[in-house]
Amino acid sequence: MISAQVVLGAAKERGFDFFAGVPCSYLTPLINGVIGGGATDYVGAANEGDAVAIAAGAWLGGRETVVMFQNSGLGNAINPLTSLNWPFRIPTLLVVTWRGHPGLKDEPQHELMGAKLKDLLRDCGLEHDDFPTDPARLAGAFDRARETMGARSLPYALVLPKGTIADESLNEPALQPRPAGRHLDLRRGSDRPTRFAALERFLATAPDTAAVIATTGQCGRELFTLADRSQHLYQVGSMGCASAIALGVALATGRQVAVLDGDGAALMRLGNLATIGARAPAGLVHVVLDNGVHDSTGGQATVSPVVDFARLALACGYATGTACDHLDGFGTPGPHLIHLRIRPGSIANLGRPTIKPPEVARRFRAFLASPPSADLCRPSPHSVHLQGAQA
Repeated sequence: MISAQVVLGAAKERGFDFFAGVPCSYLTPLINGVIGGGATDYVGAANEGDAVAIAAGAWLGGRETVVMFQNSGLGNAINPLTSLNWPFRIPTLLVVTWRGHPGLKDEPQHELMGAKLKDLLRDCGLEHDDFPTDPARLAGAFDRARETMGARSLPYALVLPKGTIADESLNEPALQPRPAGRHLDLRRGSDRPTRFAALERFLATAPDTAAVIATTGQCGRELFTLADRSQHLYQVGSMGCASAIALGVALATGRQVAVLDGDGAALMRLGNLATIGARAPAGLVHVVLDNGVHDSTGGQATVSPVVDFARLALACGYATGTACDHLDGFGTPGPHLIHLRIRPGSIANLGRPTIKPPEVARRFRAFLASPPSADLCRPSPHSVHLQGAQA
């Protein structure tokens, strides 16, 4: 067996400094070692797909990332791996356990994934290797991973069999309950704005220094039509992962981040609201543009009419949650969630971003690497405040 600290030492020597994941008994020593290490960031995600997206955001923020999960969770992670990491060419080192290893007795739910694990990795275009069981081979394994990720700009997986890493005790401080956040109800019951108008207001008031992640579908396309800026990431695919990407960016950089989400997308991965609330990045504002439908796929209804996103965010630990149905609702201080109900529909003849995803990712990464101005927010009577003022 290999000591978890030896594994983490070899990883840190090669620049890996941001870890995310979902526990597995095979990973217990490694996760415990990361949590107890102090100097290394670890984000326990609500699910494996969120972990991949959080790490993608951290990589965009200049960090070298590791995502750890059980191989049964590969099914949850396949969506962002193939429709976020692949199109944007975002690398991350995956440590995937091998439950249901052929020839070993395991629970019945691991049987099929155990038999198909390496086939699935291969079919997803991911190169992989077995996690070394000899400490002398660790350096070479991590070096190959870095070299392959550098050449392909894609994730690389190390498959971890049972009993590889020696036991490591857990030293994790208890998460303390947060003070109740403040609910703001600014609804008027008047005609709702369009998404295009909401994005126009956002662009007129958001800081030039803030990172902006626009969810997949019409939102990113309309934002690009209005203004193409290096501070924008136009998400493609990986529906529901925008807030997780934003969380990774915020944790990796400490920078102000706005995520422009949709009701259908936010509903798809609600668990990440709890992760955001627990980590409480002071400069993150989460805007849910809620038109009650899946706009880009024909207008089928979502269940958002019965969902109060503002109170849901407060229950998950956000500092404030605002419910509004007009553009002046953007004028409340963050960090928080703004639930803006808007009209369905989009502008006619809406185009798509003409910049390819890898270029969008790399210019966004370069933007995040530049020092933010001390002037954090343009003065405006309806400014989208991203400075983390307390409610």
